[in-house]
Amino acid sequence: MRNPRLVILDYGVGNLRNLERAFAHLGIAARISSDPEVVYQATHLVLPGVGAFGAAMDELRSWGLEPVVRSVSRSGVPLLGVCVGFQMLFETGHEFGRHAGLGLLEGEVLRFPAEVRPVPHVGWNQVIQTQAHPLWKDIPDGAFFYFVHSYYAAPRVSGQVLGATDYGLRYASVVAYDNIMGVQFHPEKSHQVGLRLLHNFASL
Repeated sequence: MRNPRLVILDYGVGNLRNLERAFAHLGIAARISSDPEVVYQATHLVLPGVGAFGAAMDELRSWGLEPVVRSVSRSGVPLLGVCVGFQMLFETGHEFGRHAGLGLLEGEVLRFPAEVRPVPHVGWNQVIQTQAHPLWKDIPDGAFFYFVHSYYAAPRVSGQVLGATDYGLRYASVVAYDNIMGVQFHPEKSHQVGLRLLHNFASL
């Protein structure tokens, strides 16, 4: 694996230290930063996120980092959204109202129907690989990852879905479009398969 300049974006939201420790376990010195100059020098960028979609987008904007993420996404640098960071890649979220996302992927983020399953979806669940991709290298189909979320992404382009998960309905839990990737689960909490996915991302 190359020695990436991997940056975890700090905008006041997300499990930054857990992600940093996960990469450190892989021998990768990920840098946590909100400095645009540091972000622009990154070979890989991770967009973390926890909490509500709208609040996370508000924080990203208040830190002046929305245009930075957009610029990096256009440059071809591999970008990985994690949990709410994954959801923010889409056009619209409907958590506590309607909120504009980054719009890097076509689609919206919807709430699980409460009558089908307990919400939020918390715990281990399978990810069914729907198409081949370098993110899946050495990860078995149907591997279990750790989830914590009440909303799910509904991409408009089915060909961008790399993995799907069943929780009352089948939804997209992993997506990719060119250099833009996202996972609904927490790879940093998903033991060896999660570490493998982070390794694969850093190897792109």
